[in-house]
Amino acid sequence: MLYLIGLGLSYKSDITVRGLEAIKKCSRVYLEHYTSILMAASQEELEAYYGKEIILADRELVETGSKQILYNADKEDVAFLVVGDPFGATTHTDLVLRAKREAIPVEIIHNASVMNAVGACGLQLYNFGQTVSMVFFTDNWRPDSWYDKIWENRKIGLHTLVLLDIKVKEQSIENMARGRLIYEPPRYMSIAQCCQQLLEIEEKRGTKAYTADTPAVAISRLGSSSQSFKSGTISELANYDSGEPLHSLVILGRQCHELELEYLLEFADDKEKYGKDVANDQEYFKPAAWVPPVEDKSDE
Repeated sequence: MLYLIGLGLSYKSDITVRGLEAIKKCSRVYLEHYTSILMAASQEELEAYYGKEIILADRELVETGSKQILYNADKEDVAFLVVGDPFGATTHTDLVLRAKREAIPVEIIHNASVMNAVGACGLQLYNFGQTVSMVFFTDNWRPDSWYDKIWENRKIGLHTLVLLDIKVKEQSIENMARGRLIYEPPRYMSIAQCCQQLLEIEEKRGTKAYTADTPAVAISRLGSSSQSFKSGTISELANYDSGEPLHSLVILGRQCHELELEYLLEFADDKEKYGKDVANDQEYFKPAAWVPPVEDKSDE
């Protein structure tokens, strides 16, 4: 059996009882280690808690070394651990499909992820649209395909969850080109950097999927004892010190229920101003004011 087991968001004890029971009977235990981290537990703490050695599965192993993960899984139990939920922010359907092609039984054990725990900020989950990911910009790579998804969400009044990039065991382009197995120090995107990139792309695209004054809420260390929320405009949050990772951001839709607003006001420095920001944003983004994004053909 191949078990895909969600670990939850923060603590070693966030795992479900069923998940822990499954781990204890597995001969090999892999921990997916490139899309997220368990904030309050080290590998050594997890190994002591599970009573099992853990094999860290980086991007290369998961994407190109699945044979190693699936080896003998038709004869013995193997666990693949995922921070959050196995099919939450990042899906691992490819690994499941490979297992099924090899007639290996698969069992999924779910857990909490950012996709449902984001409701702790006070916004109602059924008012969320498409989730987008914000990656670190480089000098030569500044992708903006996520912009249209935010535009589509806001057009119909929905909030947008923005997942912030992390870099764990990543190589620089130079080291990759030279074939050197030298890895960069871990990096975790801050709320401020995310908002600065949002503003940069809005200035470039200019179709006002959002503005500098669009209300948003910063979410830090969700699910941990130090979790925090901060309400402000995108321009205000572009100067916000969000502290230790992990972080995510929610861009409000143009429809915000009064109960959602009441909850968000808890996290605003200037409650009266933030309430006006939401009201002005709702008024500005009326359906009749929307026009389709203009496709950039300047390079053609």
